[in-house]
Amino acid sequence: MGIKDDAVEVRAQGWRTLAALHGLIEAELERSLQGQAQLSVVEYTVLDALSRQDGWHMRMQQLARATALSPSATTRLVNRLEDRGLLTRILCADDRRGIYTELTGSGSKLLADARPVHDATLERTLAEAQQVPELAPLVEAFPRLHAGV
Repeated sequence: MGIKDDAVEVRAQGWRTLAALHGLIEAELERSLQGQAQLSVVEYTVLDALSRQDGWHMRMQQLARATALSPSATTRLVNRLEDRGLLTRILCADDRRGIYTELTGSGSKLLADARPVHDATLERTLAEAQQVPELAPLVEAFPRLHAGV
């Protein structure tokens, strides 16, 4: 194996480690959010993304990027959340093709109730992951990554 092959393997191992940590966190968040707040991780992500917007709305394309979903999957998700009364869609006044998505009062309340569940689960899961030698360097890097943003 040459130097170039070694570098590829190091990156591949890093990616596998990152994927393992992501999978661990997502599984724990899914379990906790479903059990205590009746939300999936991606539903929480949508509500959270909308809550962080000036004016509390986003275009559907922005929401798709924020959730890493395809446009059609985003539409299905928004339909489900709208049916539950957690968000609403609004036609863009200056571009009739544009559709905004906005939190409702019920969506804001559910998010406020779910946020402590999300945050406690994330904190607990990261603390547990830090005890795994392969995952510890990634967990320890998180505060430095945030500081660099």
